[in-house]
Amino acid sequence: MNLSTKEIDGITVIELEGSVLGGPDASALNEVLHNLIEKKKKKVVVDLSDVQTMNSSGLSMLINALTTIRKAGGDLKIAEPPKKIESLLTITKLTTVFELFASVKEAIISFK
Repeated sequence: MNLSTKEIDGITVIELEGSVLGGPDASALNEVLHNLIEKKKKKVVVDLSDVQTMNSSGLSMLINALTTIRKAGGDLKIAEPPKKIESLLTITKLTTVFELFASVKEAIISFK
């Protein structure tokens, strides 16, 4: 998995790319989130548009990210999940936990 961040209108966008399988990926995401929280940046959009595969550890990684941000008083939203990933989120009923958006722009607007 590759991970990169950018800021748009005061919202941090975390772009995930490749296979999200937990393990070292989870550590990398957790480190990024804790750095954001330290900088008082608590509005996060996770862009999944370039994710090819995700397993249960990858789902757990997203849940932990959401929990971390919410405990700090912020929120995390999911943008552009590919159909396969969106189906996975639906089957696991995580669509009731995460707010999903068709685009990063829509997710950013939802914070306002």
